[in-house]
Amino acid sequence: MAHLLGLESVGVVRGARPILADLTLGLEDGTRVGVLGRNGAGKSTLLALLAGTLPPDQGRVTRAGGTRVVVLDQSDELPVGTTVREVIHPGVEDHVWASQPEVREVHGGLLADVALGSDVGALSGGQRRRVALARALTQDTEVLVLDEPTNHLDVEGVDWLARYVQGRFGRGKGALVVVTHDRWFLDAICNHVWEVVPGHDGPGGRAPVASHVEAYDGGYAAYVLARAERERTAAVAAEKRSNLMRKELAWLQRGAPARTTKPKFRLDAAAELIADEPPPRDPLELTRLATTRLGKDVVDLEDVTVTYPMTDGQGGASTVLEDVTWRLAPGERVGLVGVNGAGKSTLLRLIAGAQDPTSGRVRRGKTVRVRTLSQETRELDEVAHLRVVEAVEQVRGRVEAAGKELTASQLVERLGFTRERAWTPVRDVSGGERRRLQLLRLLVDEPNVLLLDEPTNDLDTDTLAAVEDLLDSWPGTLVVVSHDRYLLERVTDHQMALMGDGRLRDLPGGVEQYLRLRREGVGGLGGGSGAPGVRVSGGATKPAAGNGRAEPADAVTGSAKATTSSSDQRAAKKQMARVERQLRTAATRVEEVHQRLAEASEAGDVDAMTRLSRESREAEDAHAALEEQWLVAAEEAD
Repeated sequence: MAHLLGLESVGVVRGARPILADLTLGLEDGTRVGVLGRNGAGKSTLLALLAGTLPPDQGRVTRAGGTRVVVLDQSDELPVGTTVREVIHPGVEDHVWASQPEVREVHGGLLADVALGSDVGALSGGQRRRVALARALTQDTEVLVLDEPTNHLDVEGVDWLARYVQGRFGRGKGALVVVTHDRWFLDAICNHVWEVVPGHDGPGGRAPVASHVEAYDGGYAAYVLARAERERTAAVAAEKRSNLMRKELAWLQRGAPARTTKPKFRLDAAAELIADEPPPRDPLELTRLATTRLGKDVVDLEDVTVTYPMTDGQGGASTVLEDVTWRLAPGERVGLVGVNGAGKSTLLRLIAGAQDPTSGRVRRGKTVRVRTLSQETRELDEVAHLRVVEAVEQVRGRVEAAGKELTASQLVERLGFTRERAWTPVRDVSGGERRRLQLLRLLVDEPNVLLLDEPTNDLDTDTLAAVEDLLDSWPGTLVVVSHDRYLLERVTDHQMALMGDGRLRDLPGGVEQYLRLRREGVGGLGGGSGAPGVRVSGGATKPAAGNGRAEPADAVTGSAKATTSSSDQRAAKKQMARVERQLRTAATRVEEVHQRLAEASEAGDVDAMTRLSRESREAEDAHAALEEQWLVAAEEAD
């Protein structure tokens, strides 16, 4: 594969404090890298080095001749007074870009609701973000750098973007670098992960230590496995049981079948690692606790309809929810997905009691205490003068989690606040830290119904894992609205959807079923009319079940997809088994060469190191080629 861009012994210093040090990384054709790290670790600095907007203080950045780099940052700064067309295709005639299928694909995937002649100043925040993303994707480039590209994208948009970049940045088609907290997206698109490991300021008068980058092969699931294995070797047995990475790995292995499509030797290694790890949560025990605290009745929506007046000056009303009946049970954990404008926020406000329905009624149990994690953190402005620990203690000084009593300082440490940051004034903390503090204050208030509206905003992956661990032991009723598919499947037990036709439907097949229904044209924006139930394309409708929850129709119309014949599947499975045996041999070979290389390095044998370095690259290339063969066979077997 051709080399495109590289960092050689690169370091960045700000004043007397080193930010990054000893970075030696490379980008080649077909490389898709996900960048992870805590907020403030140096991810943005790393992107600036790759983009060439920040010169290094040590080392050098190499770039192959003619390599172009395009960057999507988080600012979304678009020139006011220009149209969408001028932003995305400046100086290009319509017939030129419209003749390119890949450009039309971007328009269809991101700009279906945006008129090309619209002034960018009149667009919503989500639309501006999609316009900026479309501008980046349609440019001719060899290296594309995306900073939080999934912000403001719904589940359907994230799925489209994953499929697009997989096809766009294959072997010999350039390289992709992406910073995102969306772990499903990372696992779907990345073949490498770079973790920016934060340094420290040198407590006790010692010299500060810069952040550095550790590289992993594979997507997010492979990164979790490799990191858990690394941490296992450095921890005692008691510490291993409480390790968040091992707990997350346990869920990955026990989760949806799509995540288990990995080479068998990797599954065996993961199974050994989590052999004594209990499930992330005990649903029976949590239900028992929730029933004790809540009683039998939580929140019931009965034949609820919500309409809003039209804003076009013509009168009339728009129906967002129509004849929705939904009964939330004690301890129920449900994820809610849907197209923008389908009524997700409206549904949360109905449950919270912040809005009344146009018709129908909402009943709440006598013991219900509802709290909502909003998308904004403005409520923290009232405690801006307090320190982080004091802001938590103001609500409650102690709380019970997972059978243990935790103090406020223990809680903030559990959610990633260092001892120094825990005593920082709230007005001085970062956006991600404000989000963590907002959630902590909600949890210590001990609600028994918790509504989370896009809770992953501004949180890094380590903090998300800590939040999920905390929610695992929380026994109340949980409703989560999020475009983060990983989070939905991780912390909720089932998902439901608002398809845009005013109805709420159950998703036994999870988010994957929702995406399939959307691709088949089920639902649509705006309220529907007709009998209550679930509408599918072709007009098939199934009434609500006796328990009041919407159920999916038995059949969904759509064109039949071609399937692989049983004989081809059997042949593919045999090929998978054969390649797995070769992979085990290849993995052993890689380990042997690495061991010999380490011994030669200790002995200072330069000739042996040169020869073994070449053998190591050959062994790793052979291993990677076998993995690609396995993946091809796995797709055919499916």
